[in-house]
Amino acid sequence: MVQCEMCGAETASPKTVKVEGAELDVCDDCADFGTEVKTQQSSSTSTKYSTSSSSSSSSSSSSSSSTGGSGSSRRRSDMFDDMDELAQDYDERIRRAREDRGLSQSDLASELNEKASLIRKLERGDTLPSDKVQSKLERFLEINLDMGAGSDEENDWDAESSTTTTLGDVVKRKD
Repeated sequence: MVQCEMCGAETASPKTVKVEGAELDVCDDCADFGTEVKTQQSSSTSTKYSTSSSSSSSSSSSSSSSTGGSGSSRRRSDMFDDMDELAQDYDERIRRAREDRGLSQSDLASELNEKASLIRKLERGDTLPSDKVQSKLERFLEINLDMGAGSDEENDWDAESSTTTTLGDVVKRKD
């Protein structure tokens, strides 16, 4: 027996129903709250992102199985692959560059046409700079706030022994 994912009742034959974008296995009583999803009973080569319809011929499934092996090793790219990550020590970099130029927080803020409270929050690490503020800071202070640029973060990680980094390599214990 399986539990209904909506009401929790035990059901012997759950139905897969789409309710507000989520697919749920529900009992007969709760099936009225959504639209029934037709499950594919085809070969194991079809994937969640398959472009072929469920009524496709066997020739299309054989062509997808020939390319399925090479495509599964490569991850789909998304918008986050193109984004630069902000360095973890961005607050120290901003403070150090400002002090090297002999500027106060309010002087830097007026040069960048920003509020002094924003500069204080950035230097404390309380807030992350927007892309616009980050580019202003990088341009005026002649620094780079991106991950890996001029920091010792890669030196903190001891990954020479293996090519894959695990959570244990990164986490620092607070004993």
